[in-house]
Amino acid sequence: MSSRCFPRLRWAAAAFLAVYVPAYALAYGLANFLFLCNLSVLLAGAGLWACSRLLVSSQAVAIGLVGTAWTVDVASRLLTGRHLIGGTEYMWDPQWPLFTRLLSLYHVVLPVVLVLGLRRIGYDRRGWLLQSALALAVVALGRLFPPAVNINYAYVEPLFKRTWGGPVTHVAAVAGFLSLVAYSLGHLLLLRICGTGARRPGAATAAG
Repeated sequence: MSSRCFPRLRWAAAAFLAVYVPAYALAYGLANFLFLCNLSVLLAGAGLWACSRLLVSSQAVAIGLVGTAWTVDVASRLLTGRHLIGGTEYMWDPQWPLFTRLLSLYHVVLPVVLVLGLRRIGYDRRGWLLQSALALAVVALGRLFPPAVNINYAYVEPLFKRTWGGPVTHVAAVAGFLSLVAYSLGHLLLLRICGTGARRPGAATAAG
C-alpha cells in the first residue's frame, strides 16, 4: 500500500510528534512513553506516516476505550468539579507545564483520527492480536520500575485498586483484561464501522 495514502494527515502526525515527544520527555521523562496511551501516539504516528493498516488498526483498538474514559473523566472534572473515573488529575496539577498538559488532549482527537483513517484504508483484523501482545509486553516491563510509578498498572490495577496475586498472576490479569475486554470491544466496533476492505492506494491519495 502506498505510503502516501494520507498525504496531509501523515505530515500533521509528524508535526505533532515533533512537538509532543520533546515536550513529554522534558516534563515527564522517557519512561512515560511506556504507558500504553502515550505509546499509542508514537505507534499511531508511525502507522499514519507509513500508511500501515496493521499499525493503525492496532492503535485504534488500543486508544478507543482509554480515550473515551479519559475524555469522560476530564469532562466530569470540568462540569462537576469531581473526577468520575480518575487518572486525569495531572491535568490540574500546576507542577507540570500547562502546554504539556494540553497536549494530552490527544486522548480526544486520536481515536477519531484513527477511525477516519481506517474507514479509508480498512481495518486489519490482526490489529487486536498485535495490540494484545504489545500490552502483555509493556505491562510486564512495568514491573522493572518502582511500584510508585505503576506503569500500565503493573502493580495495582485501576478498577479495584488492588494487586492480583504474584507478579505473573497480576500481569496476566491486567493484560488479559485489556485483551479480552477493552481490546475485544474495540476490535468488534472497528469491524462494524470500518470494515476490512482497503481502497486502492490511488483512490485514497486522490481523496487526500
